[in-house]
Amino acid sequence: MNTKSENRFIRINFIAIVVTLLVILAGGIVRSTGSGMGCPDWPKCFDQYIPPTDVSQLPADYKEKYVEGRLKKNEKFAKYLESMGKAELADKIRKDQSITVPEEFNPAKTWVEYINRLAGAILGIFLLLTVVFSFAFKKTAKRIIILSILNIFVVGYQAWLGSIVVSTNLTQWVVTVHMLLALVILTILIYTYNYAKQLHKDRSVIMYRIAWLKGFLGFTIIVTILQIVLGTEVREAIDSIAKSLEFNNRETWVGKVGDMFSYHRDLAIFVGVCNFVVYKMVIDRFSGKAWPLTTANYIMITLLVQIASGFLLSYLALPPYAQAIHILFSCLLFSLQYYLYLLVYRTATYKPN
Repeated sequence: MNTKSENRFIRINFIAIVVTLLVILAGGIVRSTGSGMGCPDWPKCFDQYIPPTDVSQLPADYKEKYVEGRLKKNEKFAKYLESMGKAELADKIRKDQSITVPEEFNPAKTWVEYINRLAGAILGIFLLLTVVFSFAFKKTAKRIIILSILNIFVVGYQAWLGSIVVSTNLTQWVVTVHMLLALVILTILIYTYNYAKQLHKDRSVIMYRIAWLKGFLGFTIIVTILQIVLGTEVREAIDSIAKSLEFNNRETWVGKVGDMFSYHRDLAIFVGVCNFVVYKMVIDRFSGKAWPLTTANYIMITLLVQIASGFLLSYLALPPYAQAIHILFSCLLFSLQYYLYLLVYRTATYKPN
């Protein structure tokens, strides 16, 4: 049985997971509404802690000022890429003329991006709390302390990368890495949450072979991650098309993506089949109120919402609300799959003596 301090960590950890998903939702809303450049600087917004609501509150030369600031930051980022052997990417950022185009002030987009940043700050607070309360496990599970501290560094890197996303005018590959780091943060949080909950419990034992479920579930998680990456690539392609069309003719954007969209759709079908197979394997092995079965039920509900939002995106000209839901539920699907894997991993097949 967990102590009070250990249970406190578990509660804070769970809240941090929920807040992380809300931050992903906020990021999806920012992306779908085109509000990523609502605040041209970082971490402040127009050099203010509380952003302006009218252009009259900004200096006359605000466009030139923030373009100059972005160019300086991008030069530092380009040098960082060169130090990693990515000279071609560094050169591409230096030559990207879109970075020199100033954004018009839009109060709605400014506040959407500002709320997104506030959500990120709240997440940072909860992650700091997980570190503080993780020391309840200093004698029983030091890995929880180490991983909680590691997540602070990951979030710090994520925040820095968020500033690069802004300064590079949403350079595509940077946005993809930003998304993948969000999955890393979720992975660490879910692992520490589950490990803390299961620490004083015996492994579950069932009568059926569990190895096939473990292996196929691991494969399904990998396919889901690939699908998320491909979906991000599709979204980036649509962003480029939207810019080239000056955000007109929205109903034609999906059709212009080409084979990449077809791959994304086909892989989505495969992801659905894999999850159905996992669900069938779980219900064959677990019954009643077993957590693996409950989690598998949540996975199927999440998958249905994800498929529905995908249809809305494909056939209703990319409505912004569907984009945000699609991003959120793709991450929720991954989270539930990973949690199910952790539960199944601690399950063994009964072997008579």
